[in-house]
Parts: sequence; C-alpha cells; structure tokens
Amino acid sequence: MAGLQLIAGLFVITTMPTTNTKPWNRTAEAVYSLVTMYNGRANMNICTYITPISMQPKMYAIAIYHNTCTHSYVQHTDRFVLQLMHESQYKIVNYLGKRSGNTTNKLKHLLSKNLIMQWQGYPVLSEAAAYILLQKQAFITTGGDHDVLIASVSAYSNNKTGALLTLKHLRNNNIIRSGK
Repeated sequence: MAGLQLIAGLFVITTMPTTNTKPWNRTAEAVYSLVTMYNGRANMNICTYITPISMQPKMYAIAIYHNTCTHSYVQHTDRFVLQLMHESQYKIVNYLGKRSGNTTNKLKHLLSKNLIMQWQGYPVLSEAAAYILLQKQAFITTGGDHDVLIASVSAYSNNKTGALLTLKHLRNNNIIRSGK
C-alpha cells in the first residue's frame, strides 16, 4: 500500500510491504555444512540456522536438527568444522541435506567425485569458501525441532573467493521451497 507523507516539509512516497512470505523466510542467510566425526566416521550436513554470538572469543550458535547423524555426533564429540559454502556448490545441497548420515556414507560419494580435501585433520569440501574449526562449549536442548550447539572458533581459513551460497540462491534454483 502506497501513500504520501509530509516529512520535513517534503512530500515523500511511502510503501508498505505487500508480501505473504513469513519474516524468517525473507532473509538470505549464508548456507553452511557442518563436518562431524565420531568413532572414525565423518559426516556432513547442511546448516542454515547459524549466527555468530560473540566477538571475543569468536563464537557461533548452530541449530542442529533432531534425530540426525549430526545431532548424535555432536553429543559425543567436542570438535567440528563449519564450512561456509560457495555459490558454485549449490548442486550438492540436496545430497548433504536430504540424505541421512545414519544410512548413507556421504563422504564415500563426495570422495568419488573428487570433492574432498583435508584441513586440520578433517575431510572438508574442497570448493568451500571458508573453513572454521570449532570447539563445543554447550549443547542446548530447546524443546523445538532443533537443538543449539554453542561453539568457539579455534582456527579458520579462507579458501575460495567469490559469491557465497545463500538461501535466496537455493530458493531461486528450486532446491528449497520459497517458505511462504
């Protein structure tokens, strides 16, 4: 809805958003993959509910979906690698996000496609924009469908320049629904 408003002696055209999209689906956050390891087995998933929560020390809050291999591994180990995904990696999101590490060896598939390298003793996606080594500080049960991992940064490395993979890119490519 548009209108005219007098501001500081000037008439200004104002608009109101006319979207039916839920507020939490209007943002375009970066897409990450979390590498977890337990009992010699590595897993990767897709994480989109992530935010930095402290500047000193640098810390992140990462929402982990219930009943997943990642959720189980996070409960049993204290170190992880958070991978900031590059826009060129959008085609592997379905594989990492919609297949369970409980029934699928995701690393075997990724290795067969030459998409893996080693960083800080962890298998990581070779085309990721950046890697962040994390140390678990807390794992919080929320009562929702995700629990929250609080982790501090132990090390990081920028790997690839260029555009980051975002939720907007995934929506535009019909990899995730628009979330209206």
